[in-house]
Amino acid sequence: MTATRPFKVLGIQQVAIGGTDKQRMKALWVDMLGLTPRGSFQSERENVDEDILSMGRNAHQVEVDLMQPLDISKKPAVHSPPLNHIGLWIDDLPRAVQWLSARGVRFAPGGIRKGAAGHDITFLHPKSNDEFPIAGEGVLIELVQAPAEVIEALG
Repeated sequence: MTATRPFKVLGIQQVAIGGTDKQRMKALWVDMLGLTPRGSFQSERENVDEDILSMGRNAHQVEVDLMQPLDISKKPAVHSPPLNHIGLWIDDLPRAVQWLSARGVRFAPGGIRKGAAGHDITFLHPKSNDEFPIAGEGVLIELVQAPAEVIEALG
């Protein structure tokens, strides 16, 4: 089965951590651990106010996204669970989605779209169902289209 897979997972692109107060999270991740702030992102549709941090360099750079809900009473609840999702670099995202879908992997609504950092993304649903029996088993997994320099360095 591995030989016929038309895409590769190249590495970890990000880890997204949710909470109710980004400033408290930044006290640890920026002030104490020294991660570098890279930007921010807000989306009412995704109910998120996010700060994008990074560690490492070049193809080995990993994002750490600190997320709090814009409205704590609305869904999605980006603060629960606190380890919201993990992102994986994918060398050919459209082929990966097509191949995985054809084999019963469940994706979250929204399809392939631009993510907070500007890369094309999609999410594997954390729960399976009768139509799609394979899912993240409780974990939301983001698939991220790797840019050419990451594919070259990690592929």
